Amino acid sequence: MLMRTDPFRDLDRLAQQFFGASGTVTRPAVMPMDAYRSGDDYVVEFDLPGVAADSIELDVERNVLTVKAERHPSYDDDAEVQVSERPRGMFSRQLFLGETLDTEHIEAHYDAGVLSLRIPIAEQAKPRKIAITGGSEAKQINA
Repeated sequence: MLMRTDPFRDLDRLAQQFFGASGTVTRPAVMPMDAYRSGDDYVVEFDLPGVAADSIELDVERNVLTVKAERHPSYDDDAEVQVSERPRGMFSRQLFLGETLDTEHIEAHYDAGVLSLRIPIAEQAKPRKIAITGGSEAKQINA
């Protein structure tokens, strides 16, 4: 079994208790992702377990994609919390998209705690054939 330790977890817990942060994370929460190319699309998947779909915001401005989400505690304010290790609060991540991607046609889908984005490759960036003329016949080559 592999265990990953977080040396700052106890400091966060102490800071929350001392300063009364009531369940908010004192440092940015992690939003793990995978990104890969599939055919004519780039696919980006973010892990957002426990996040309601209506709390997710997606914005694109000048080829910068911003994902924001918020996770609230599942218990009431008057609950006596024994252990609180799951990050809560606002999550945010930015991706810088290349000029070859079509940011006007991004598709987003959220299911089972995974936000999936499909970003198509722009038509002008796709490989195309160029006709060559000259001599007695025309040829086509891949560009």
